[in-house]
Amino acid sequence: MTGEEDTRSAPGALTEEQAERMFAAMNEVIRAGEEMRELRTGMIQVLAGLGWTQDRIARLAGMSQPAVSKQAAKHRTDEPPAPMALSLDQHDAPWLEGRLWGLAEAISETLGDAARCSRYVDAVARGRKRFTPRSVDELRRLVEEDLMLHRDAMPAGYRKAYDRISRGLDVPRETAASATGTTTASASVRRALAHRIQRDHLGAGTNTDSNAGSEAD
Repeated sequence: MTGEEDTRSAPGALTEEQAERMFAAMNEVIRAGEEMRELRTGMIQVLAGLGWTQDRIARLAGMSQPAVSKQAAKHRTDEPPAPMALSLDQHDAPWLEGRLWGLAEAISETLGDAARCSRYVDAVARGRKRFTPRSVDELRRLVEEDLMLHRDAMPAGYRKAYDRISRGLDVPRETAASATGTTTASASVRRALAHRIQRDHLGAGTNTDSNAGSEAD
């Protein structure tokens, strides 16, 4: 009997399956940390493109000014990128996915554990769920179920926001991308920005005429 076989059969020993699950959990945390660092770097580029000073970015990010300067220098080009549009009504897939994420998070906070989408939102927050066509379809289904099952508990703007997001996601990806033009920001940056803007928009009340007017029918 080999040493590997002894380990698998010995009482109280760590099994290969247990070790695999432990490493998988560790890798999720490490991967999430790397992704967040990349996202932070992308956000620094966006804010610099919007004309924010490095001191201001450093203060908000909790970083030193030299660290921000180093991040900005990594991706500096001869031609500075055009400032990113931050209007809610954009139609590329990452932007719409970010809006859907923001809506799902708002629903989860409104309904608590009763929300079908709460586990998904929690998994995204912990870096255990990533945005793929399949996972986005799953989130759409969960959000739609919550909106139908808890219609009376939801602000009217939640349904309106979902209908607009859903229509956009139903457009073929290449069509949506060509309609908005190219952008230098990564998908994760655009997704994170759309998530934040959607949350703020819902907090202001999407059922008001003034807010609803910022989105095209």
